[in-house]
Amino acid sequence: MTSIQEFVKPEILDAYDAVDINMYQANLFHTRMLIKELDLQNYLFNTDSYEIPPKTRLEISSNLRREMIEIFSGKNIY
Repeated sequence: MTSIQEFVKPEILDAYDAVDINMYQANLFHTRMLIKELDLQNYLFNTDSYEIPPKTRLEISSNLRREMIEIFSGKNIY
């Protein structure tokens, strides 16, 4: 096995930026995935995204994207 991405459907991979992290000596293989297009509604609880004012929606989306990038990269960027 060289990549977990070989086992993921292409239409799923198209929606994500994916990077393989493989440590062959320890038999550890994983793939980091970061969604390309963020749908804010998928990250809200008991709230419709359109009930939130546009400026607040933008701020929430920006903060969420920053957090995802930091988790994806594995270090504090912002």
